[in-house]
Amino acid sequence: MNTKNAATLLIASLLVSACSNDMSDLEAYAAEVRARKSSKIEPIPEIQPYEAFIYEEAGRRDPFSSLKFATPFESDGSGIQPDFTRRKEPLEEFPLDSLDMVGTITSKQTLYAMVRAGDGVIHRVTLGNYIGQNFGRIIGISEDEIQLVEIIPDGFGGYTEQDAVLAMTQ
Repeated sequence: MNTKNAATLLIASLLVSACSNDMSDLEAYAAEVRARKSSKIEPIPEIQPYEAFIYEEAGRRDPFSSLKFATPFESDGSGIQPDFTRRKEPLEEFPLDSLDMVGTITSKQTLYAMVRAGDGVIHRVTLGNYIGQNFGRIIGISEDEIQLVEIIPDGFGGYTEQDAVLAMTQ
């Protein structure tokens, strides 16, 4: 037998000899637990029977409709509101201050303004087109500026109109 196997056998025999059959402390603890007086266990709470509710709609609101409570600062929807269902135009993705009016052209007796977007592309717009991120609708075009009206939040849950101008850049 080599020395490595002999050392392993010696360590294993020492570990096994450390385990003894003395279980007196365990037996004493088990006897103490058995000697304790048992306490009374509380009964399981009684479950209340289910009582069905029959909904009678006479004079009551529809439970499946959404509730909307108006606050003093909330718009009732009767004022100015942007048209969220309208398809956005290309220049509505840019803030108004990133747009530049670079000129005008007339075609078939219609005056068009040329607007350079923030990405460098030049767009042709006319009355009724929308530009800017605040639902800005063009209401007037002259040789040196574009007049528009924007619909902006009023801070109280509604909207208000605001005039804006996009002037020609030199």
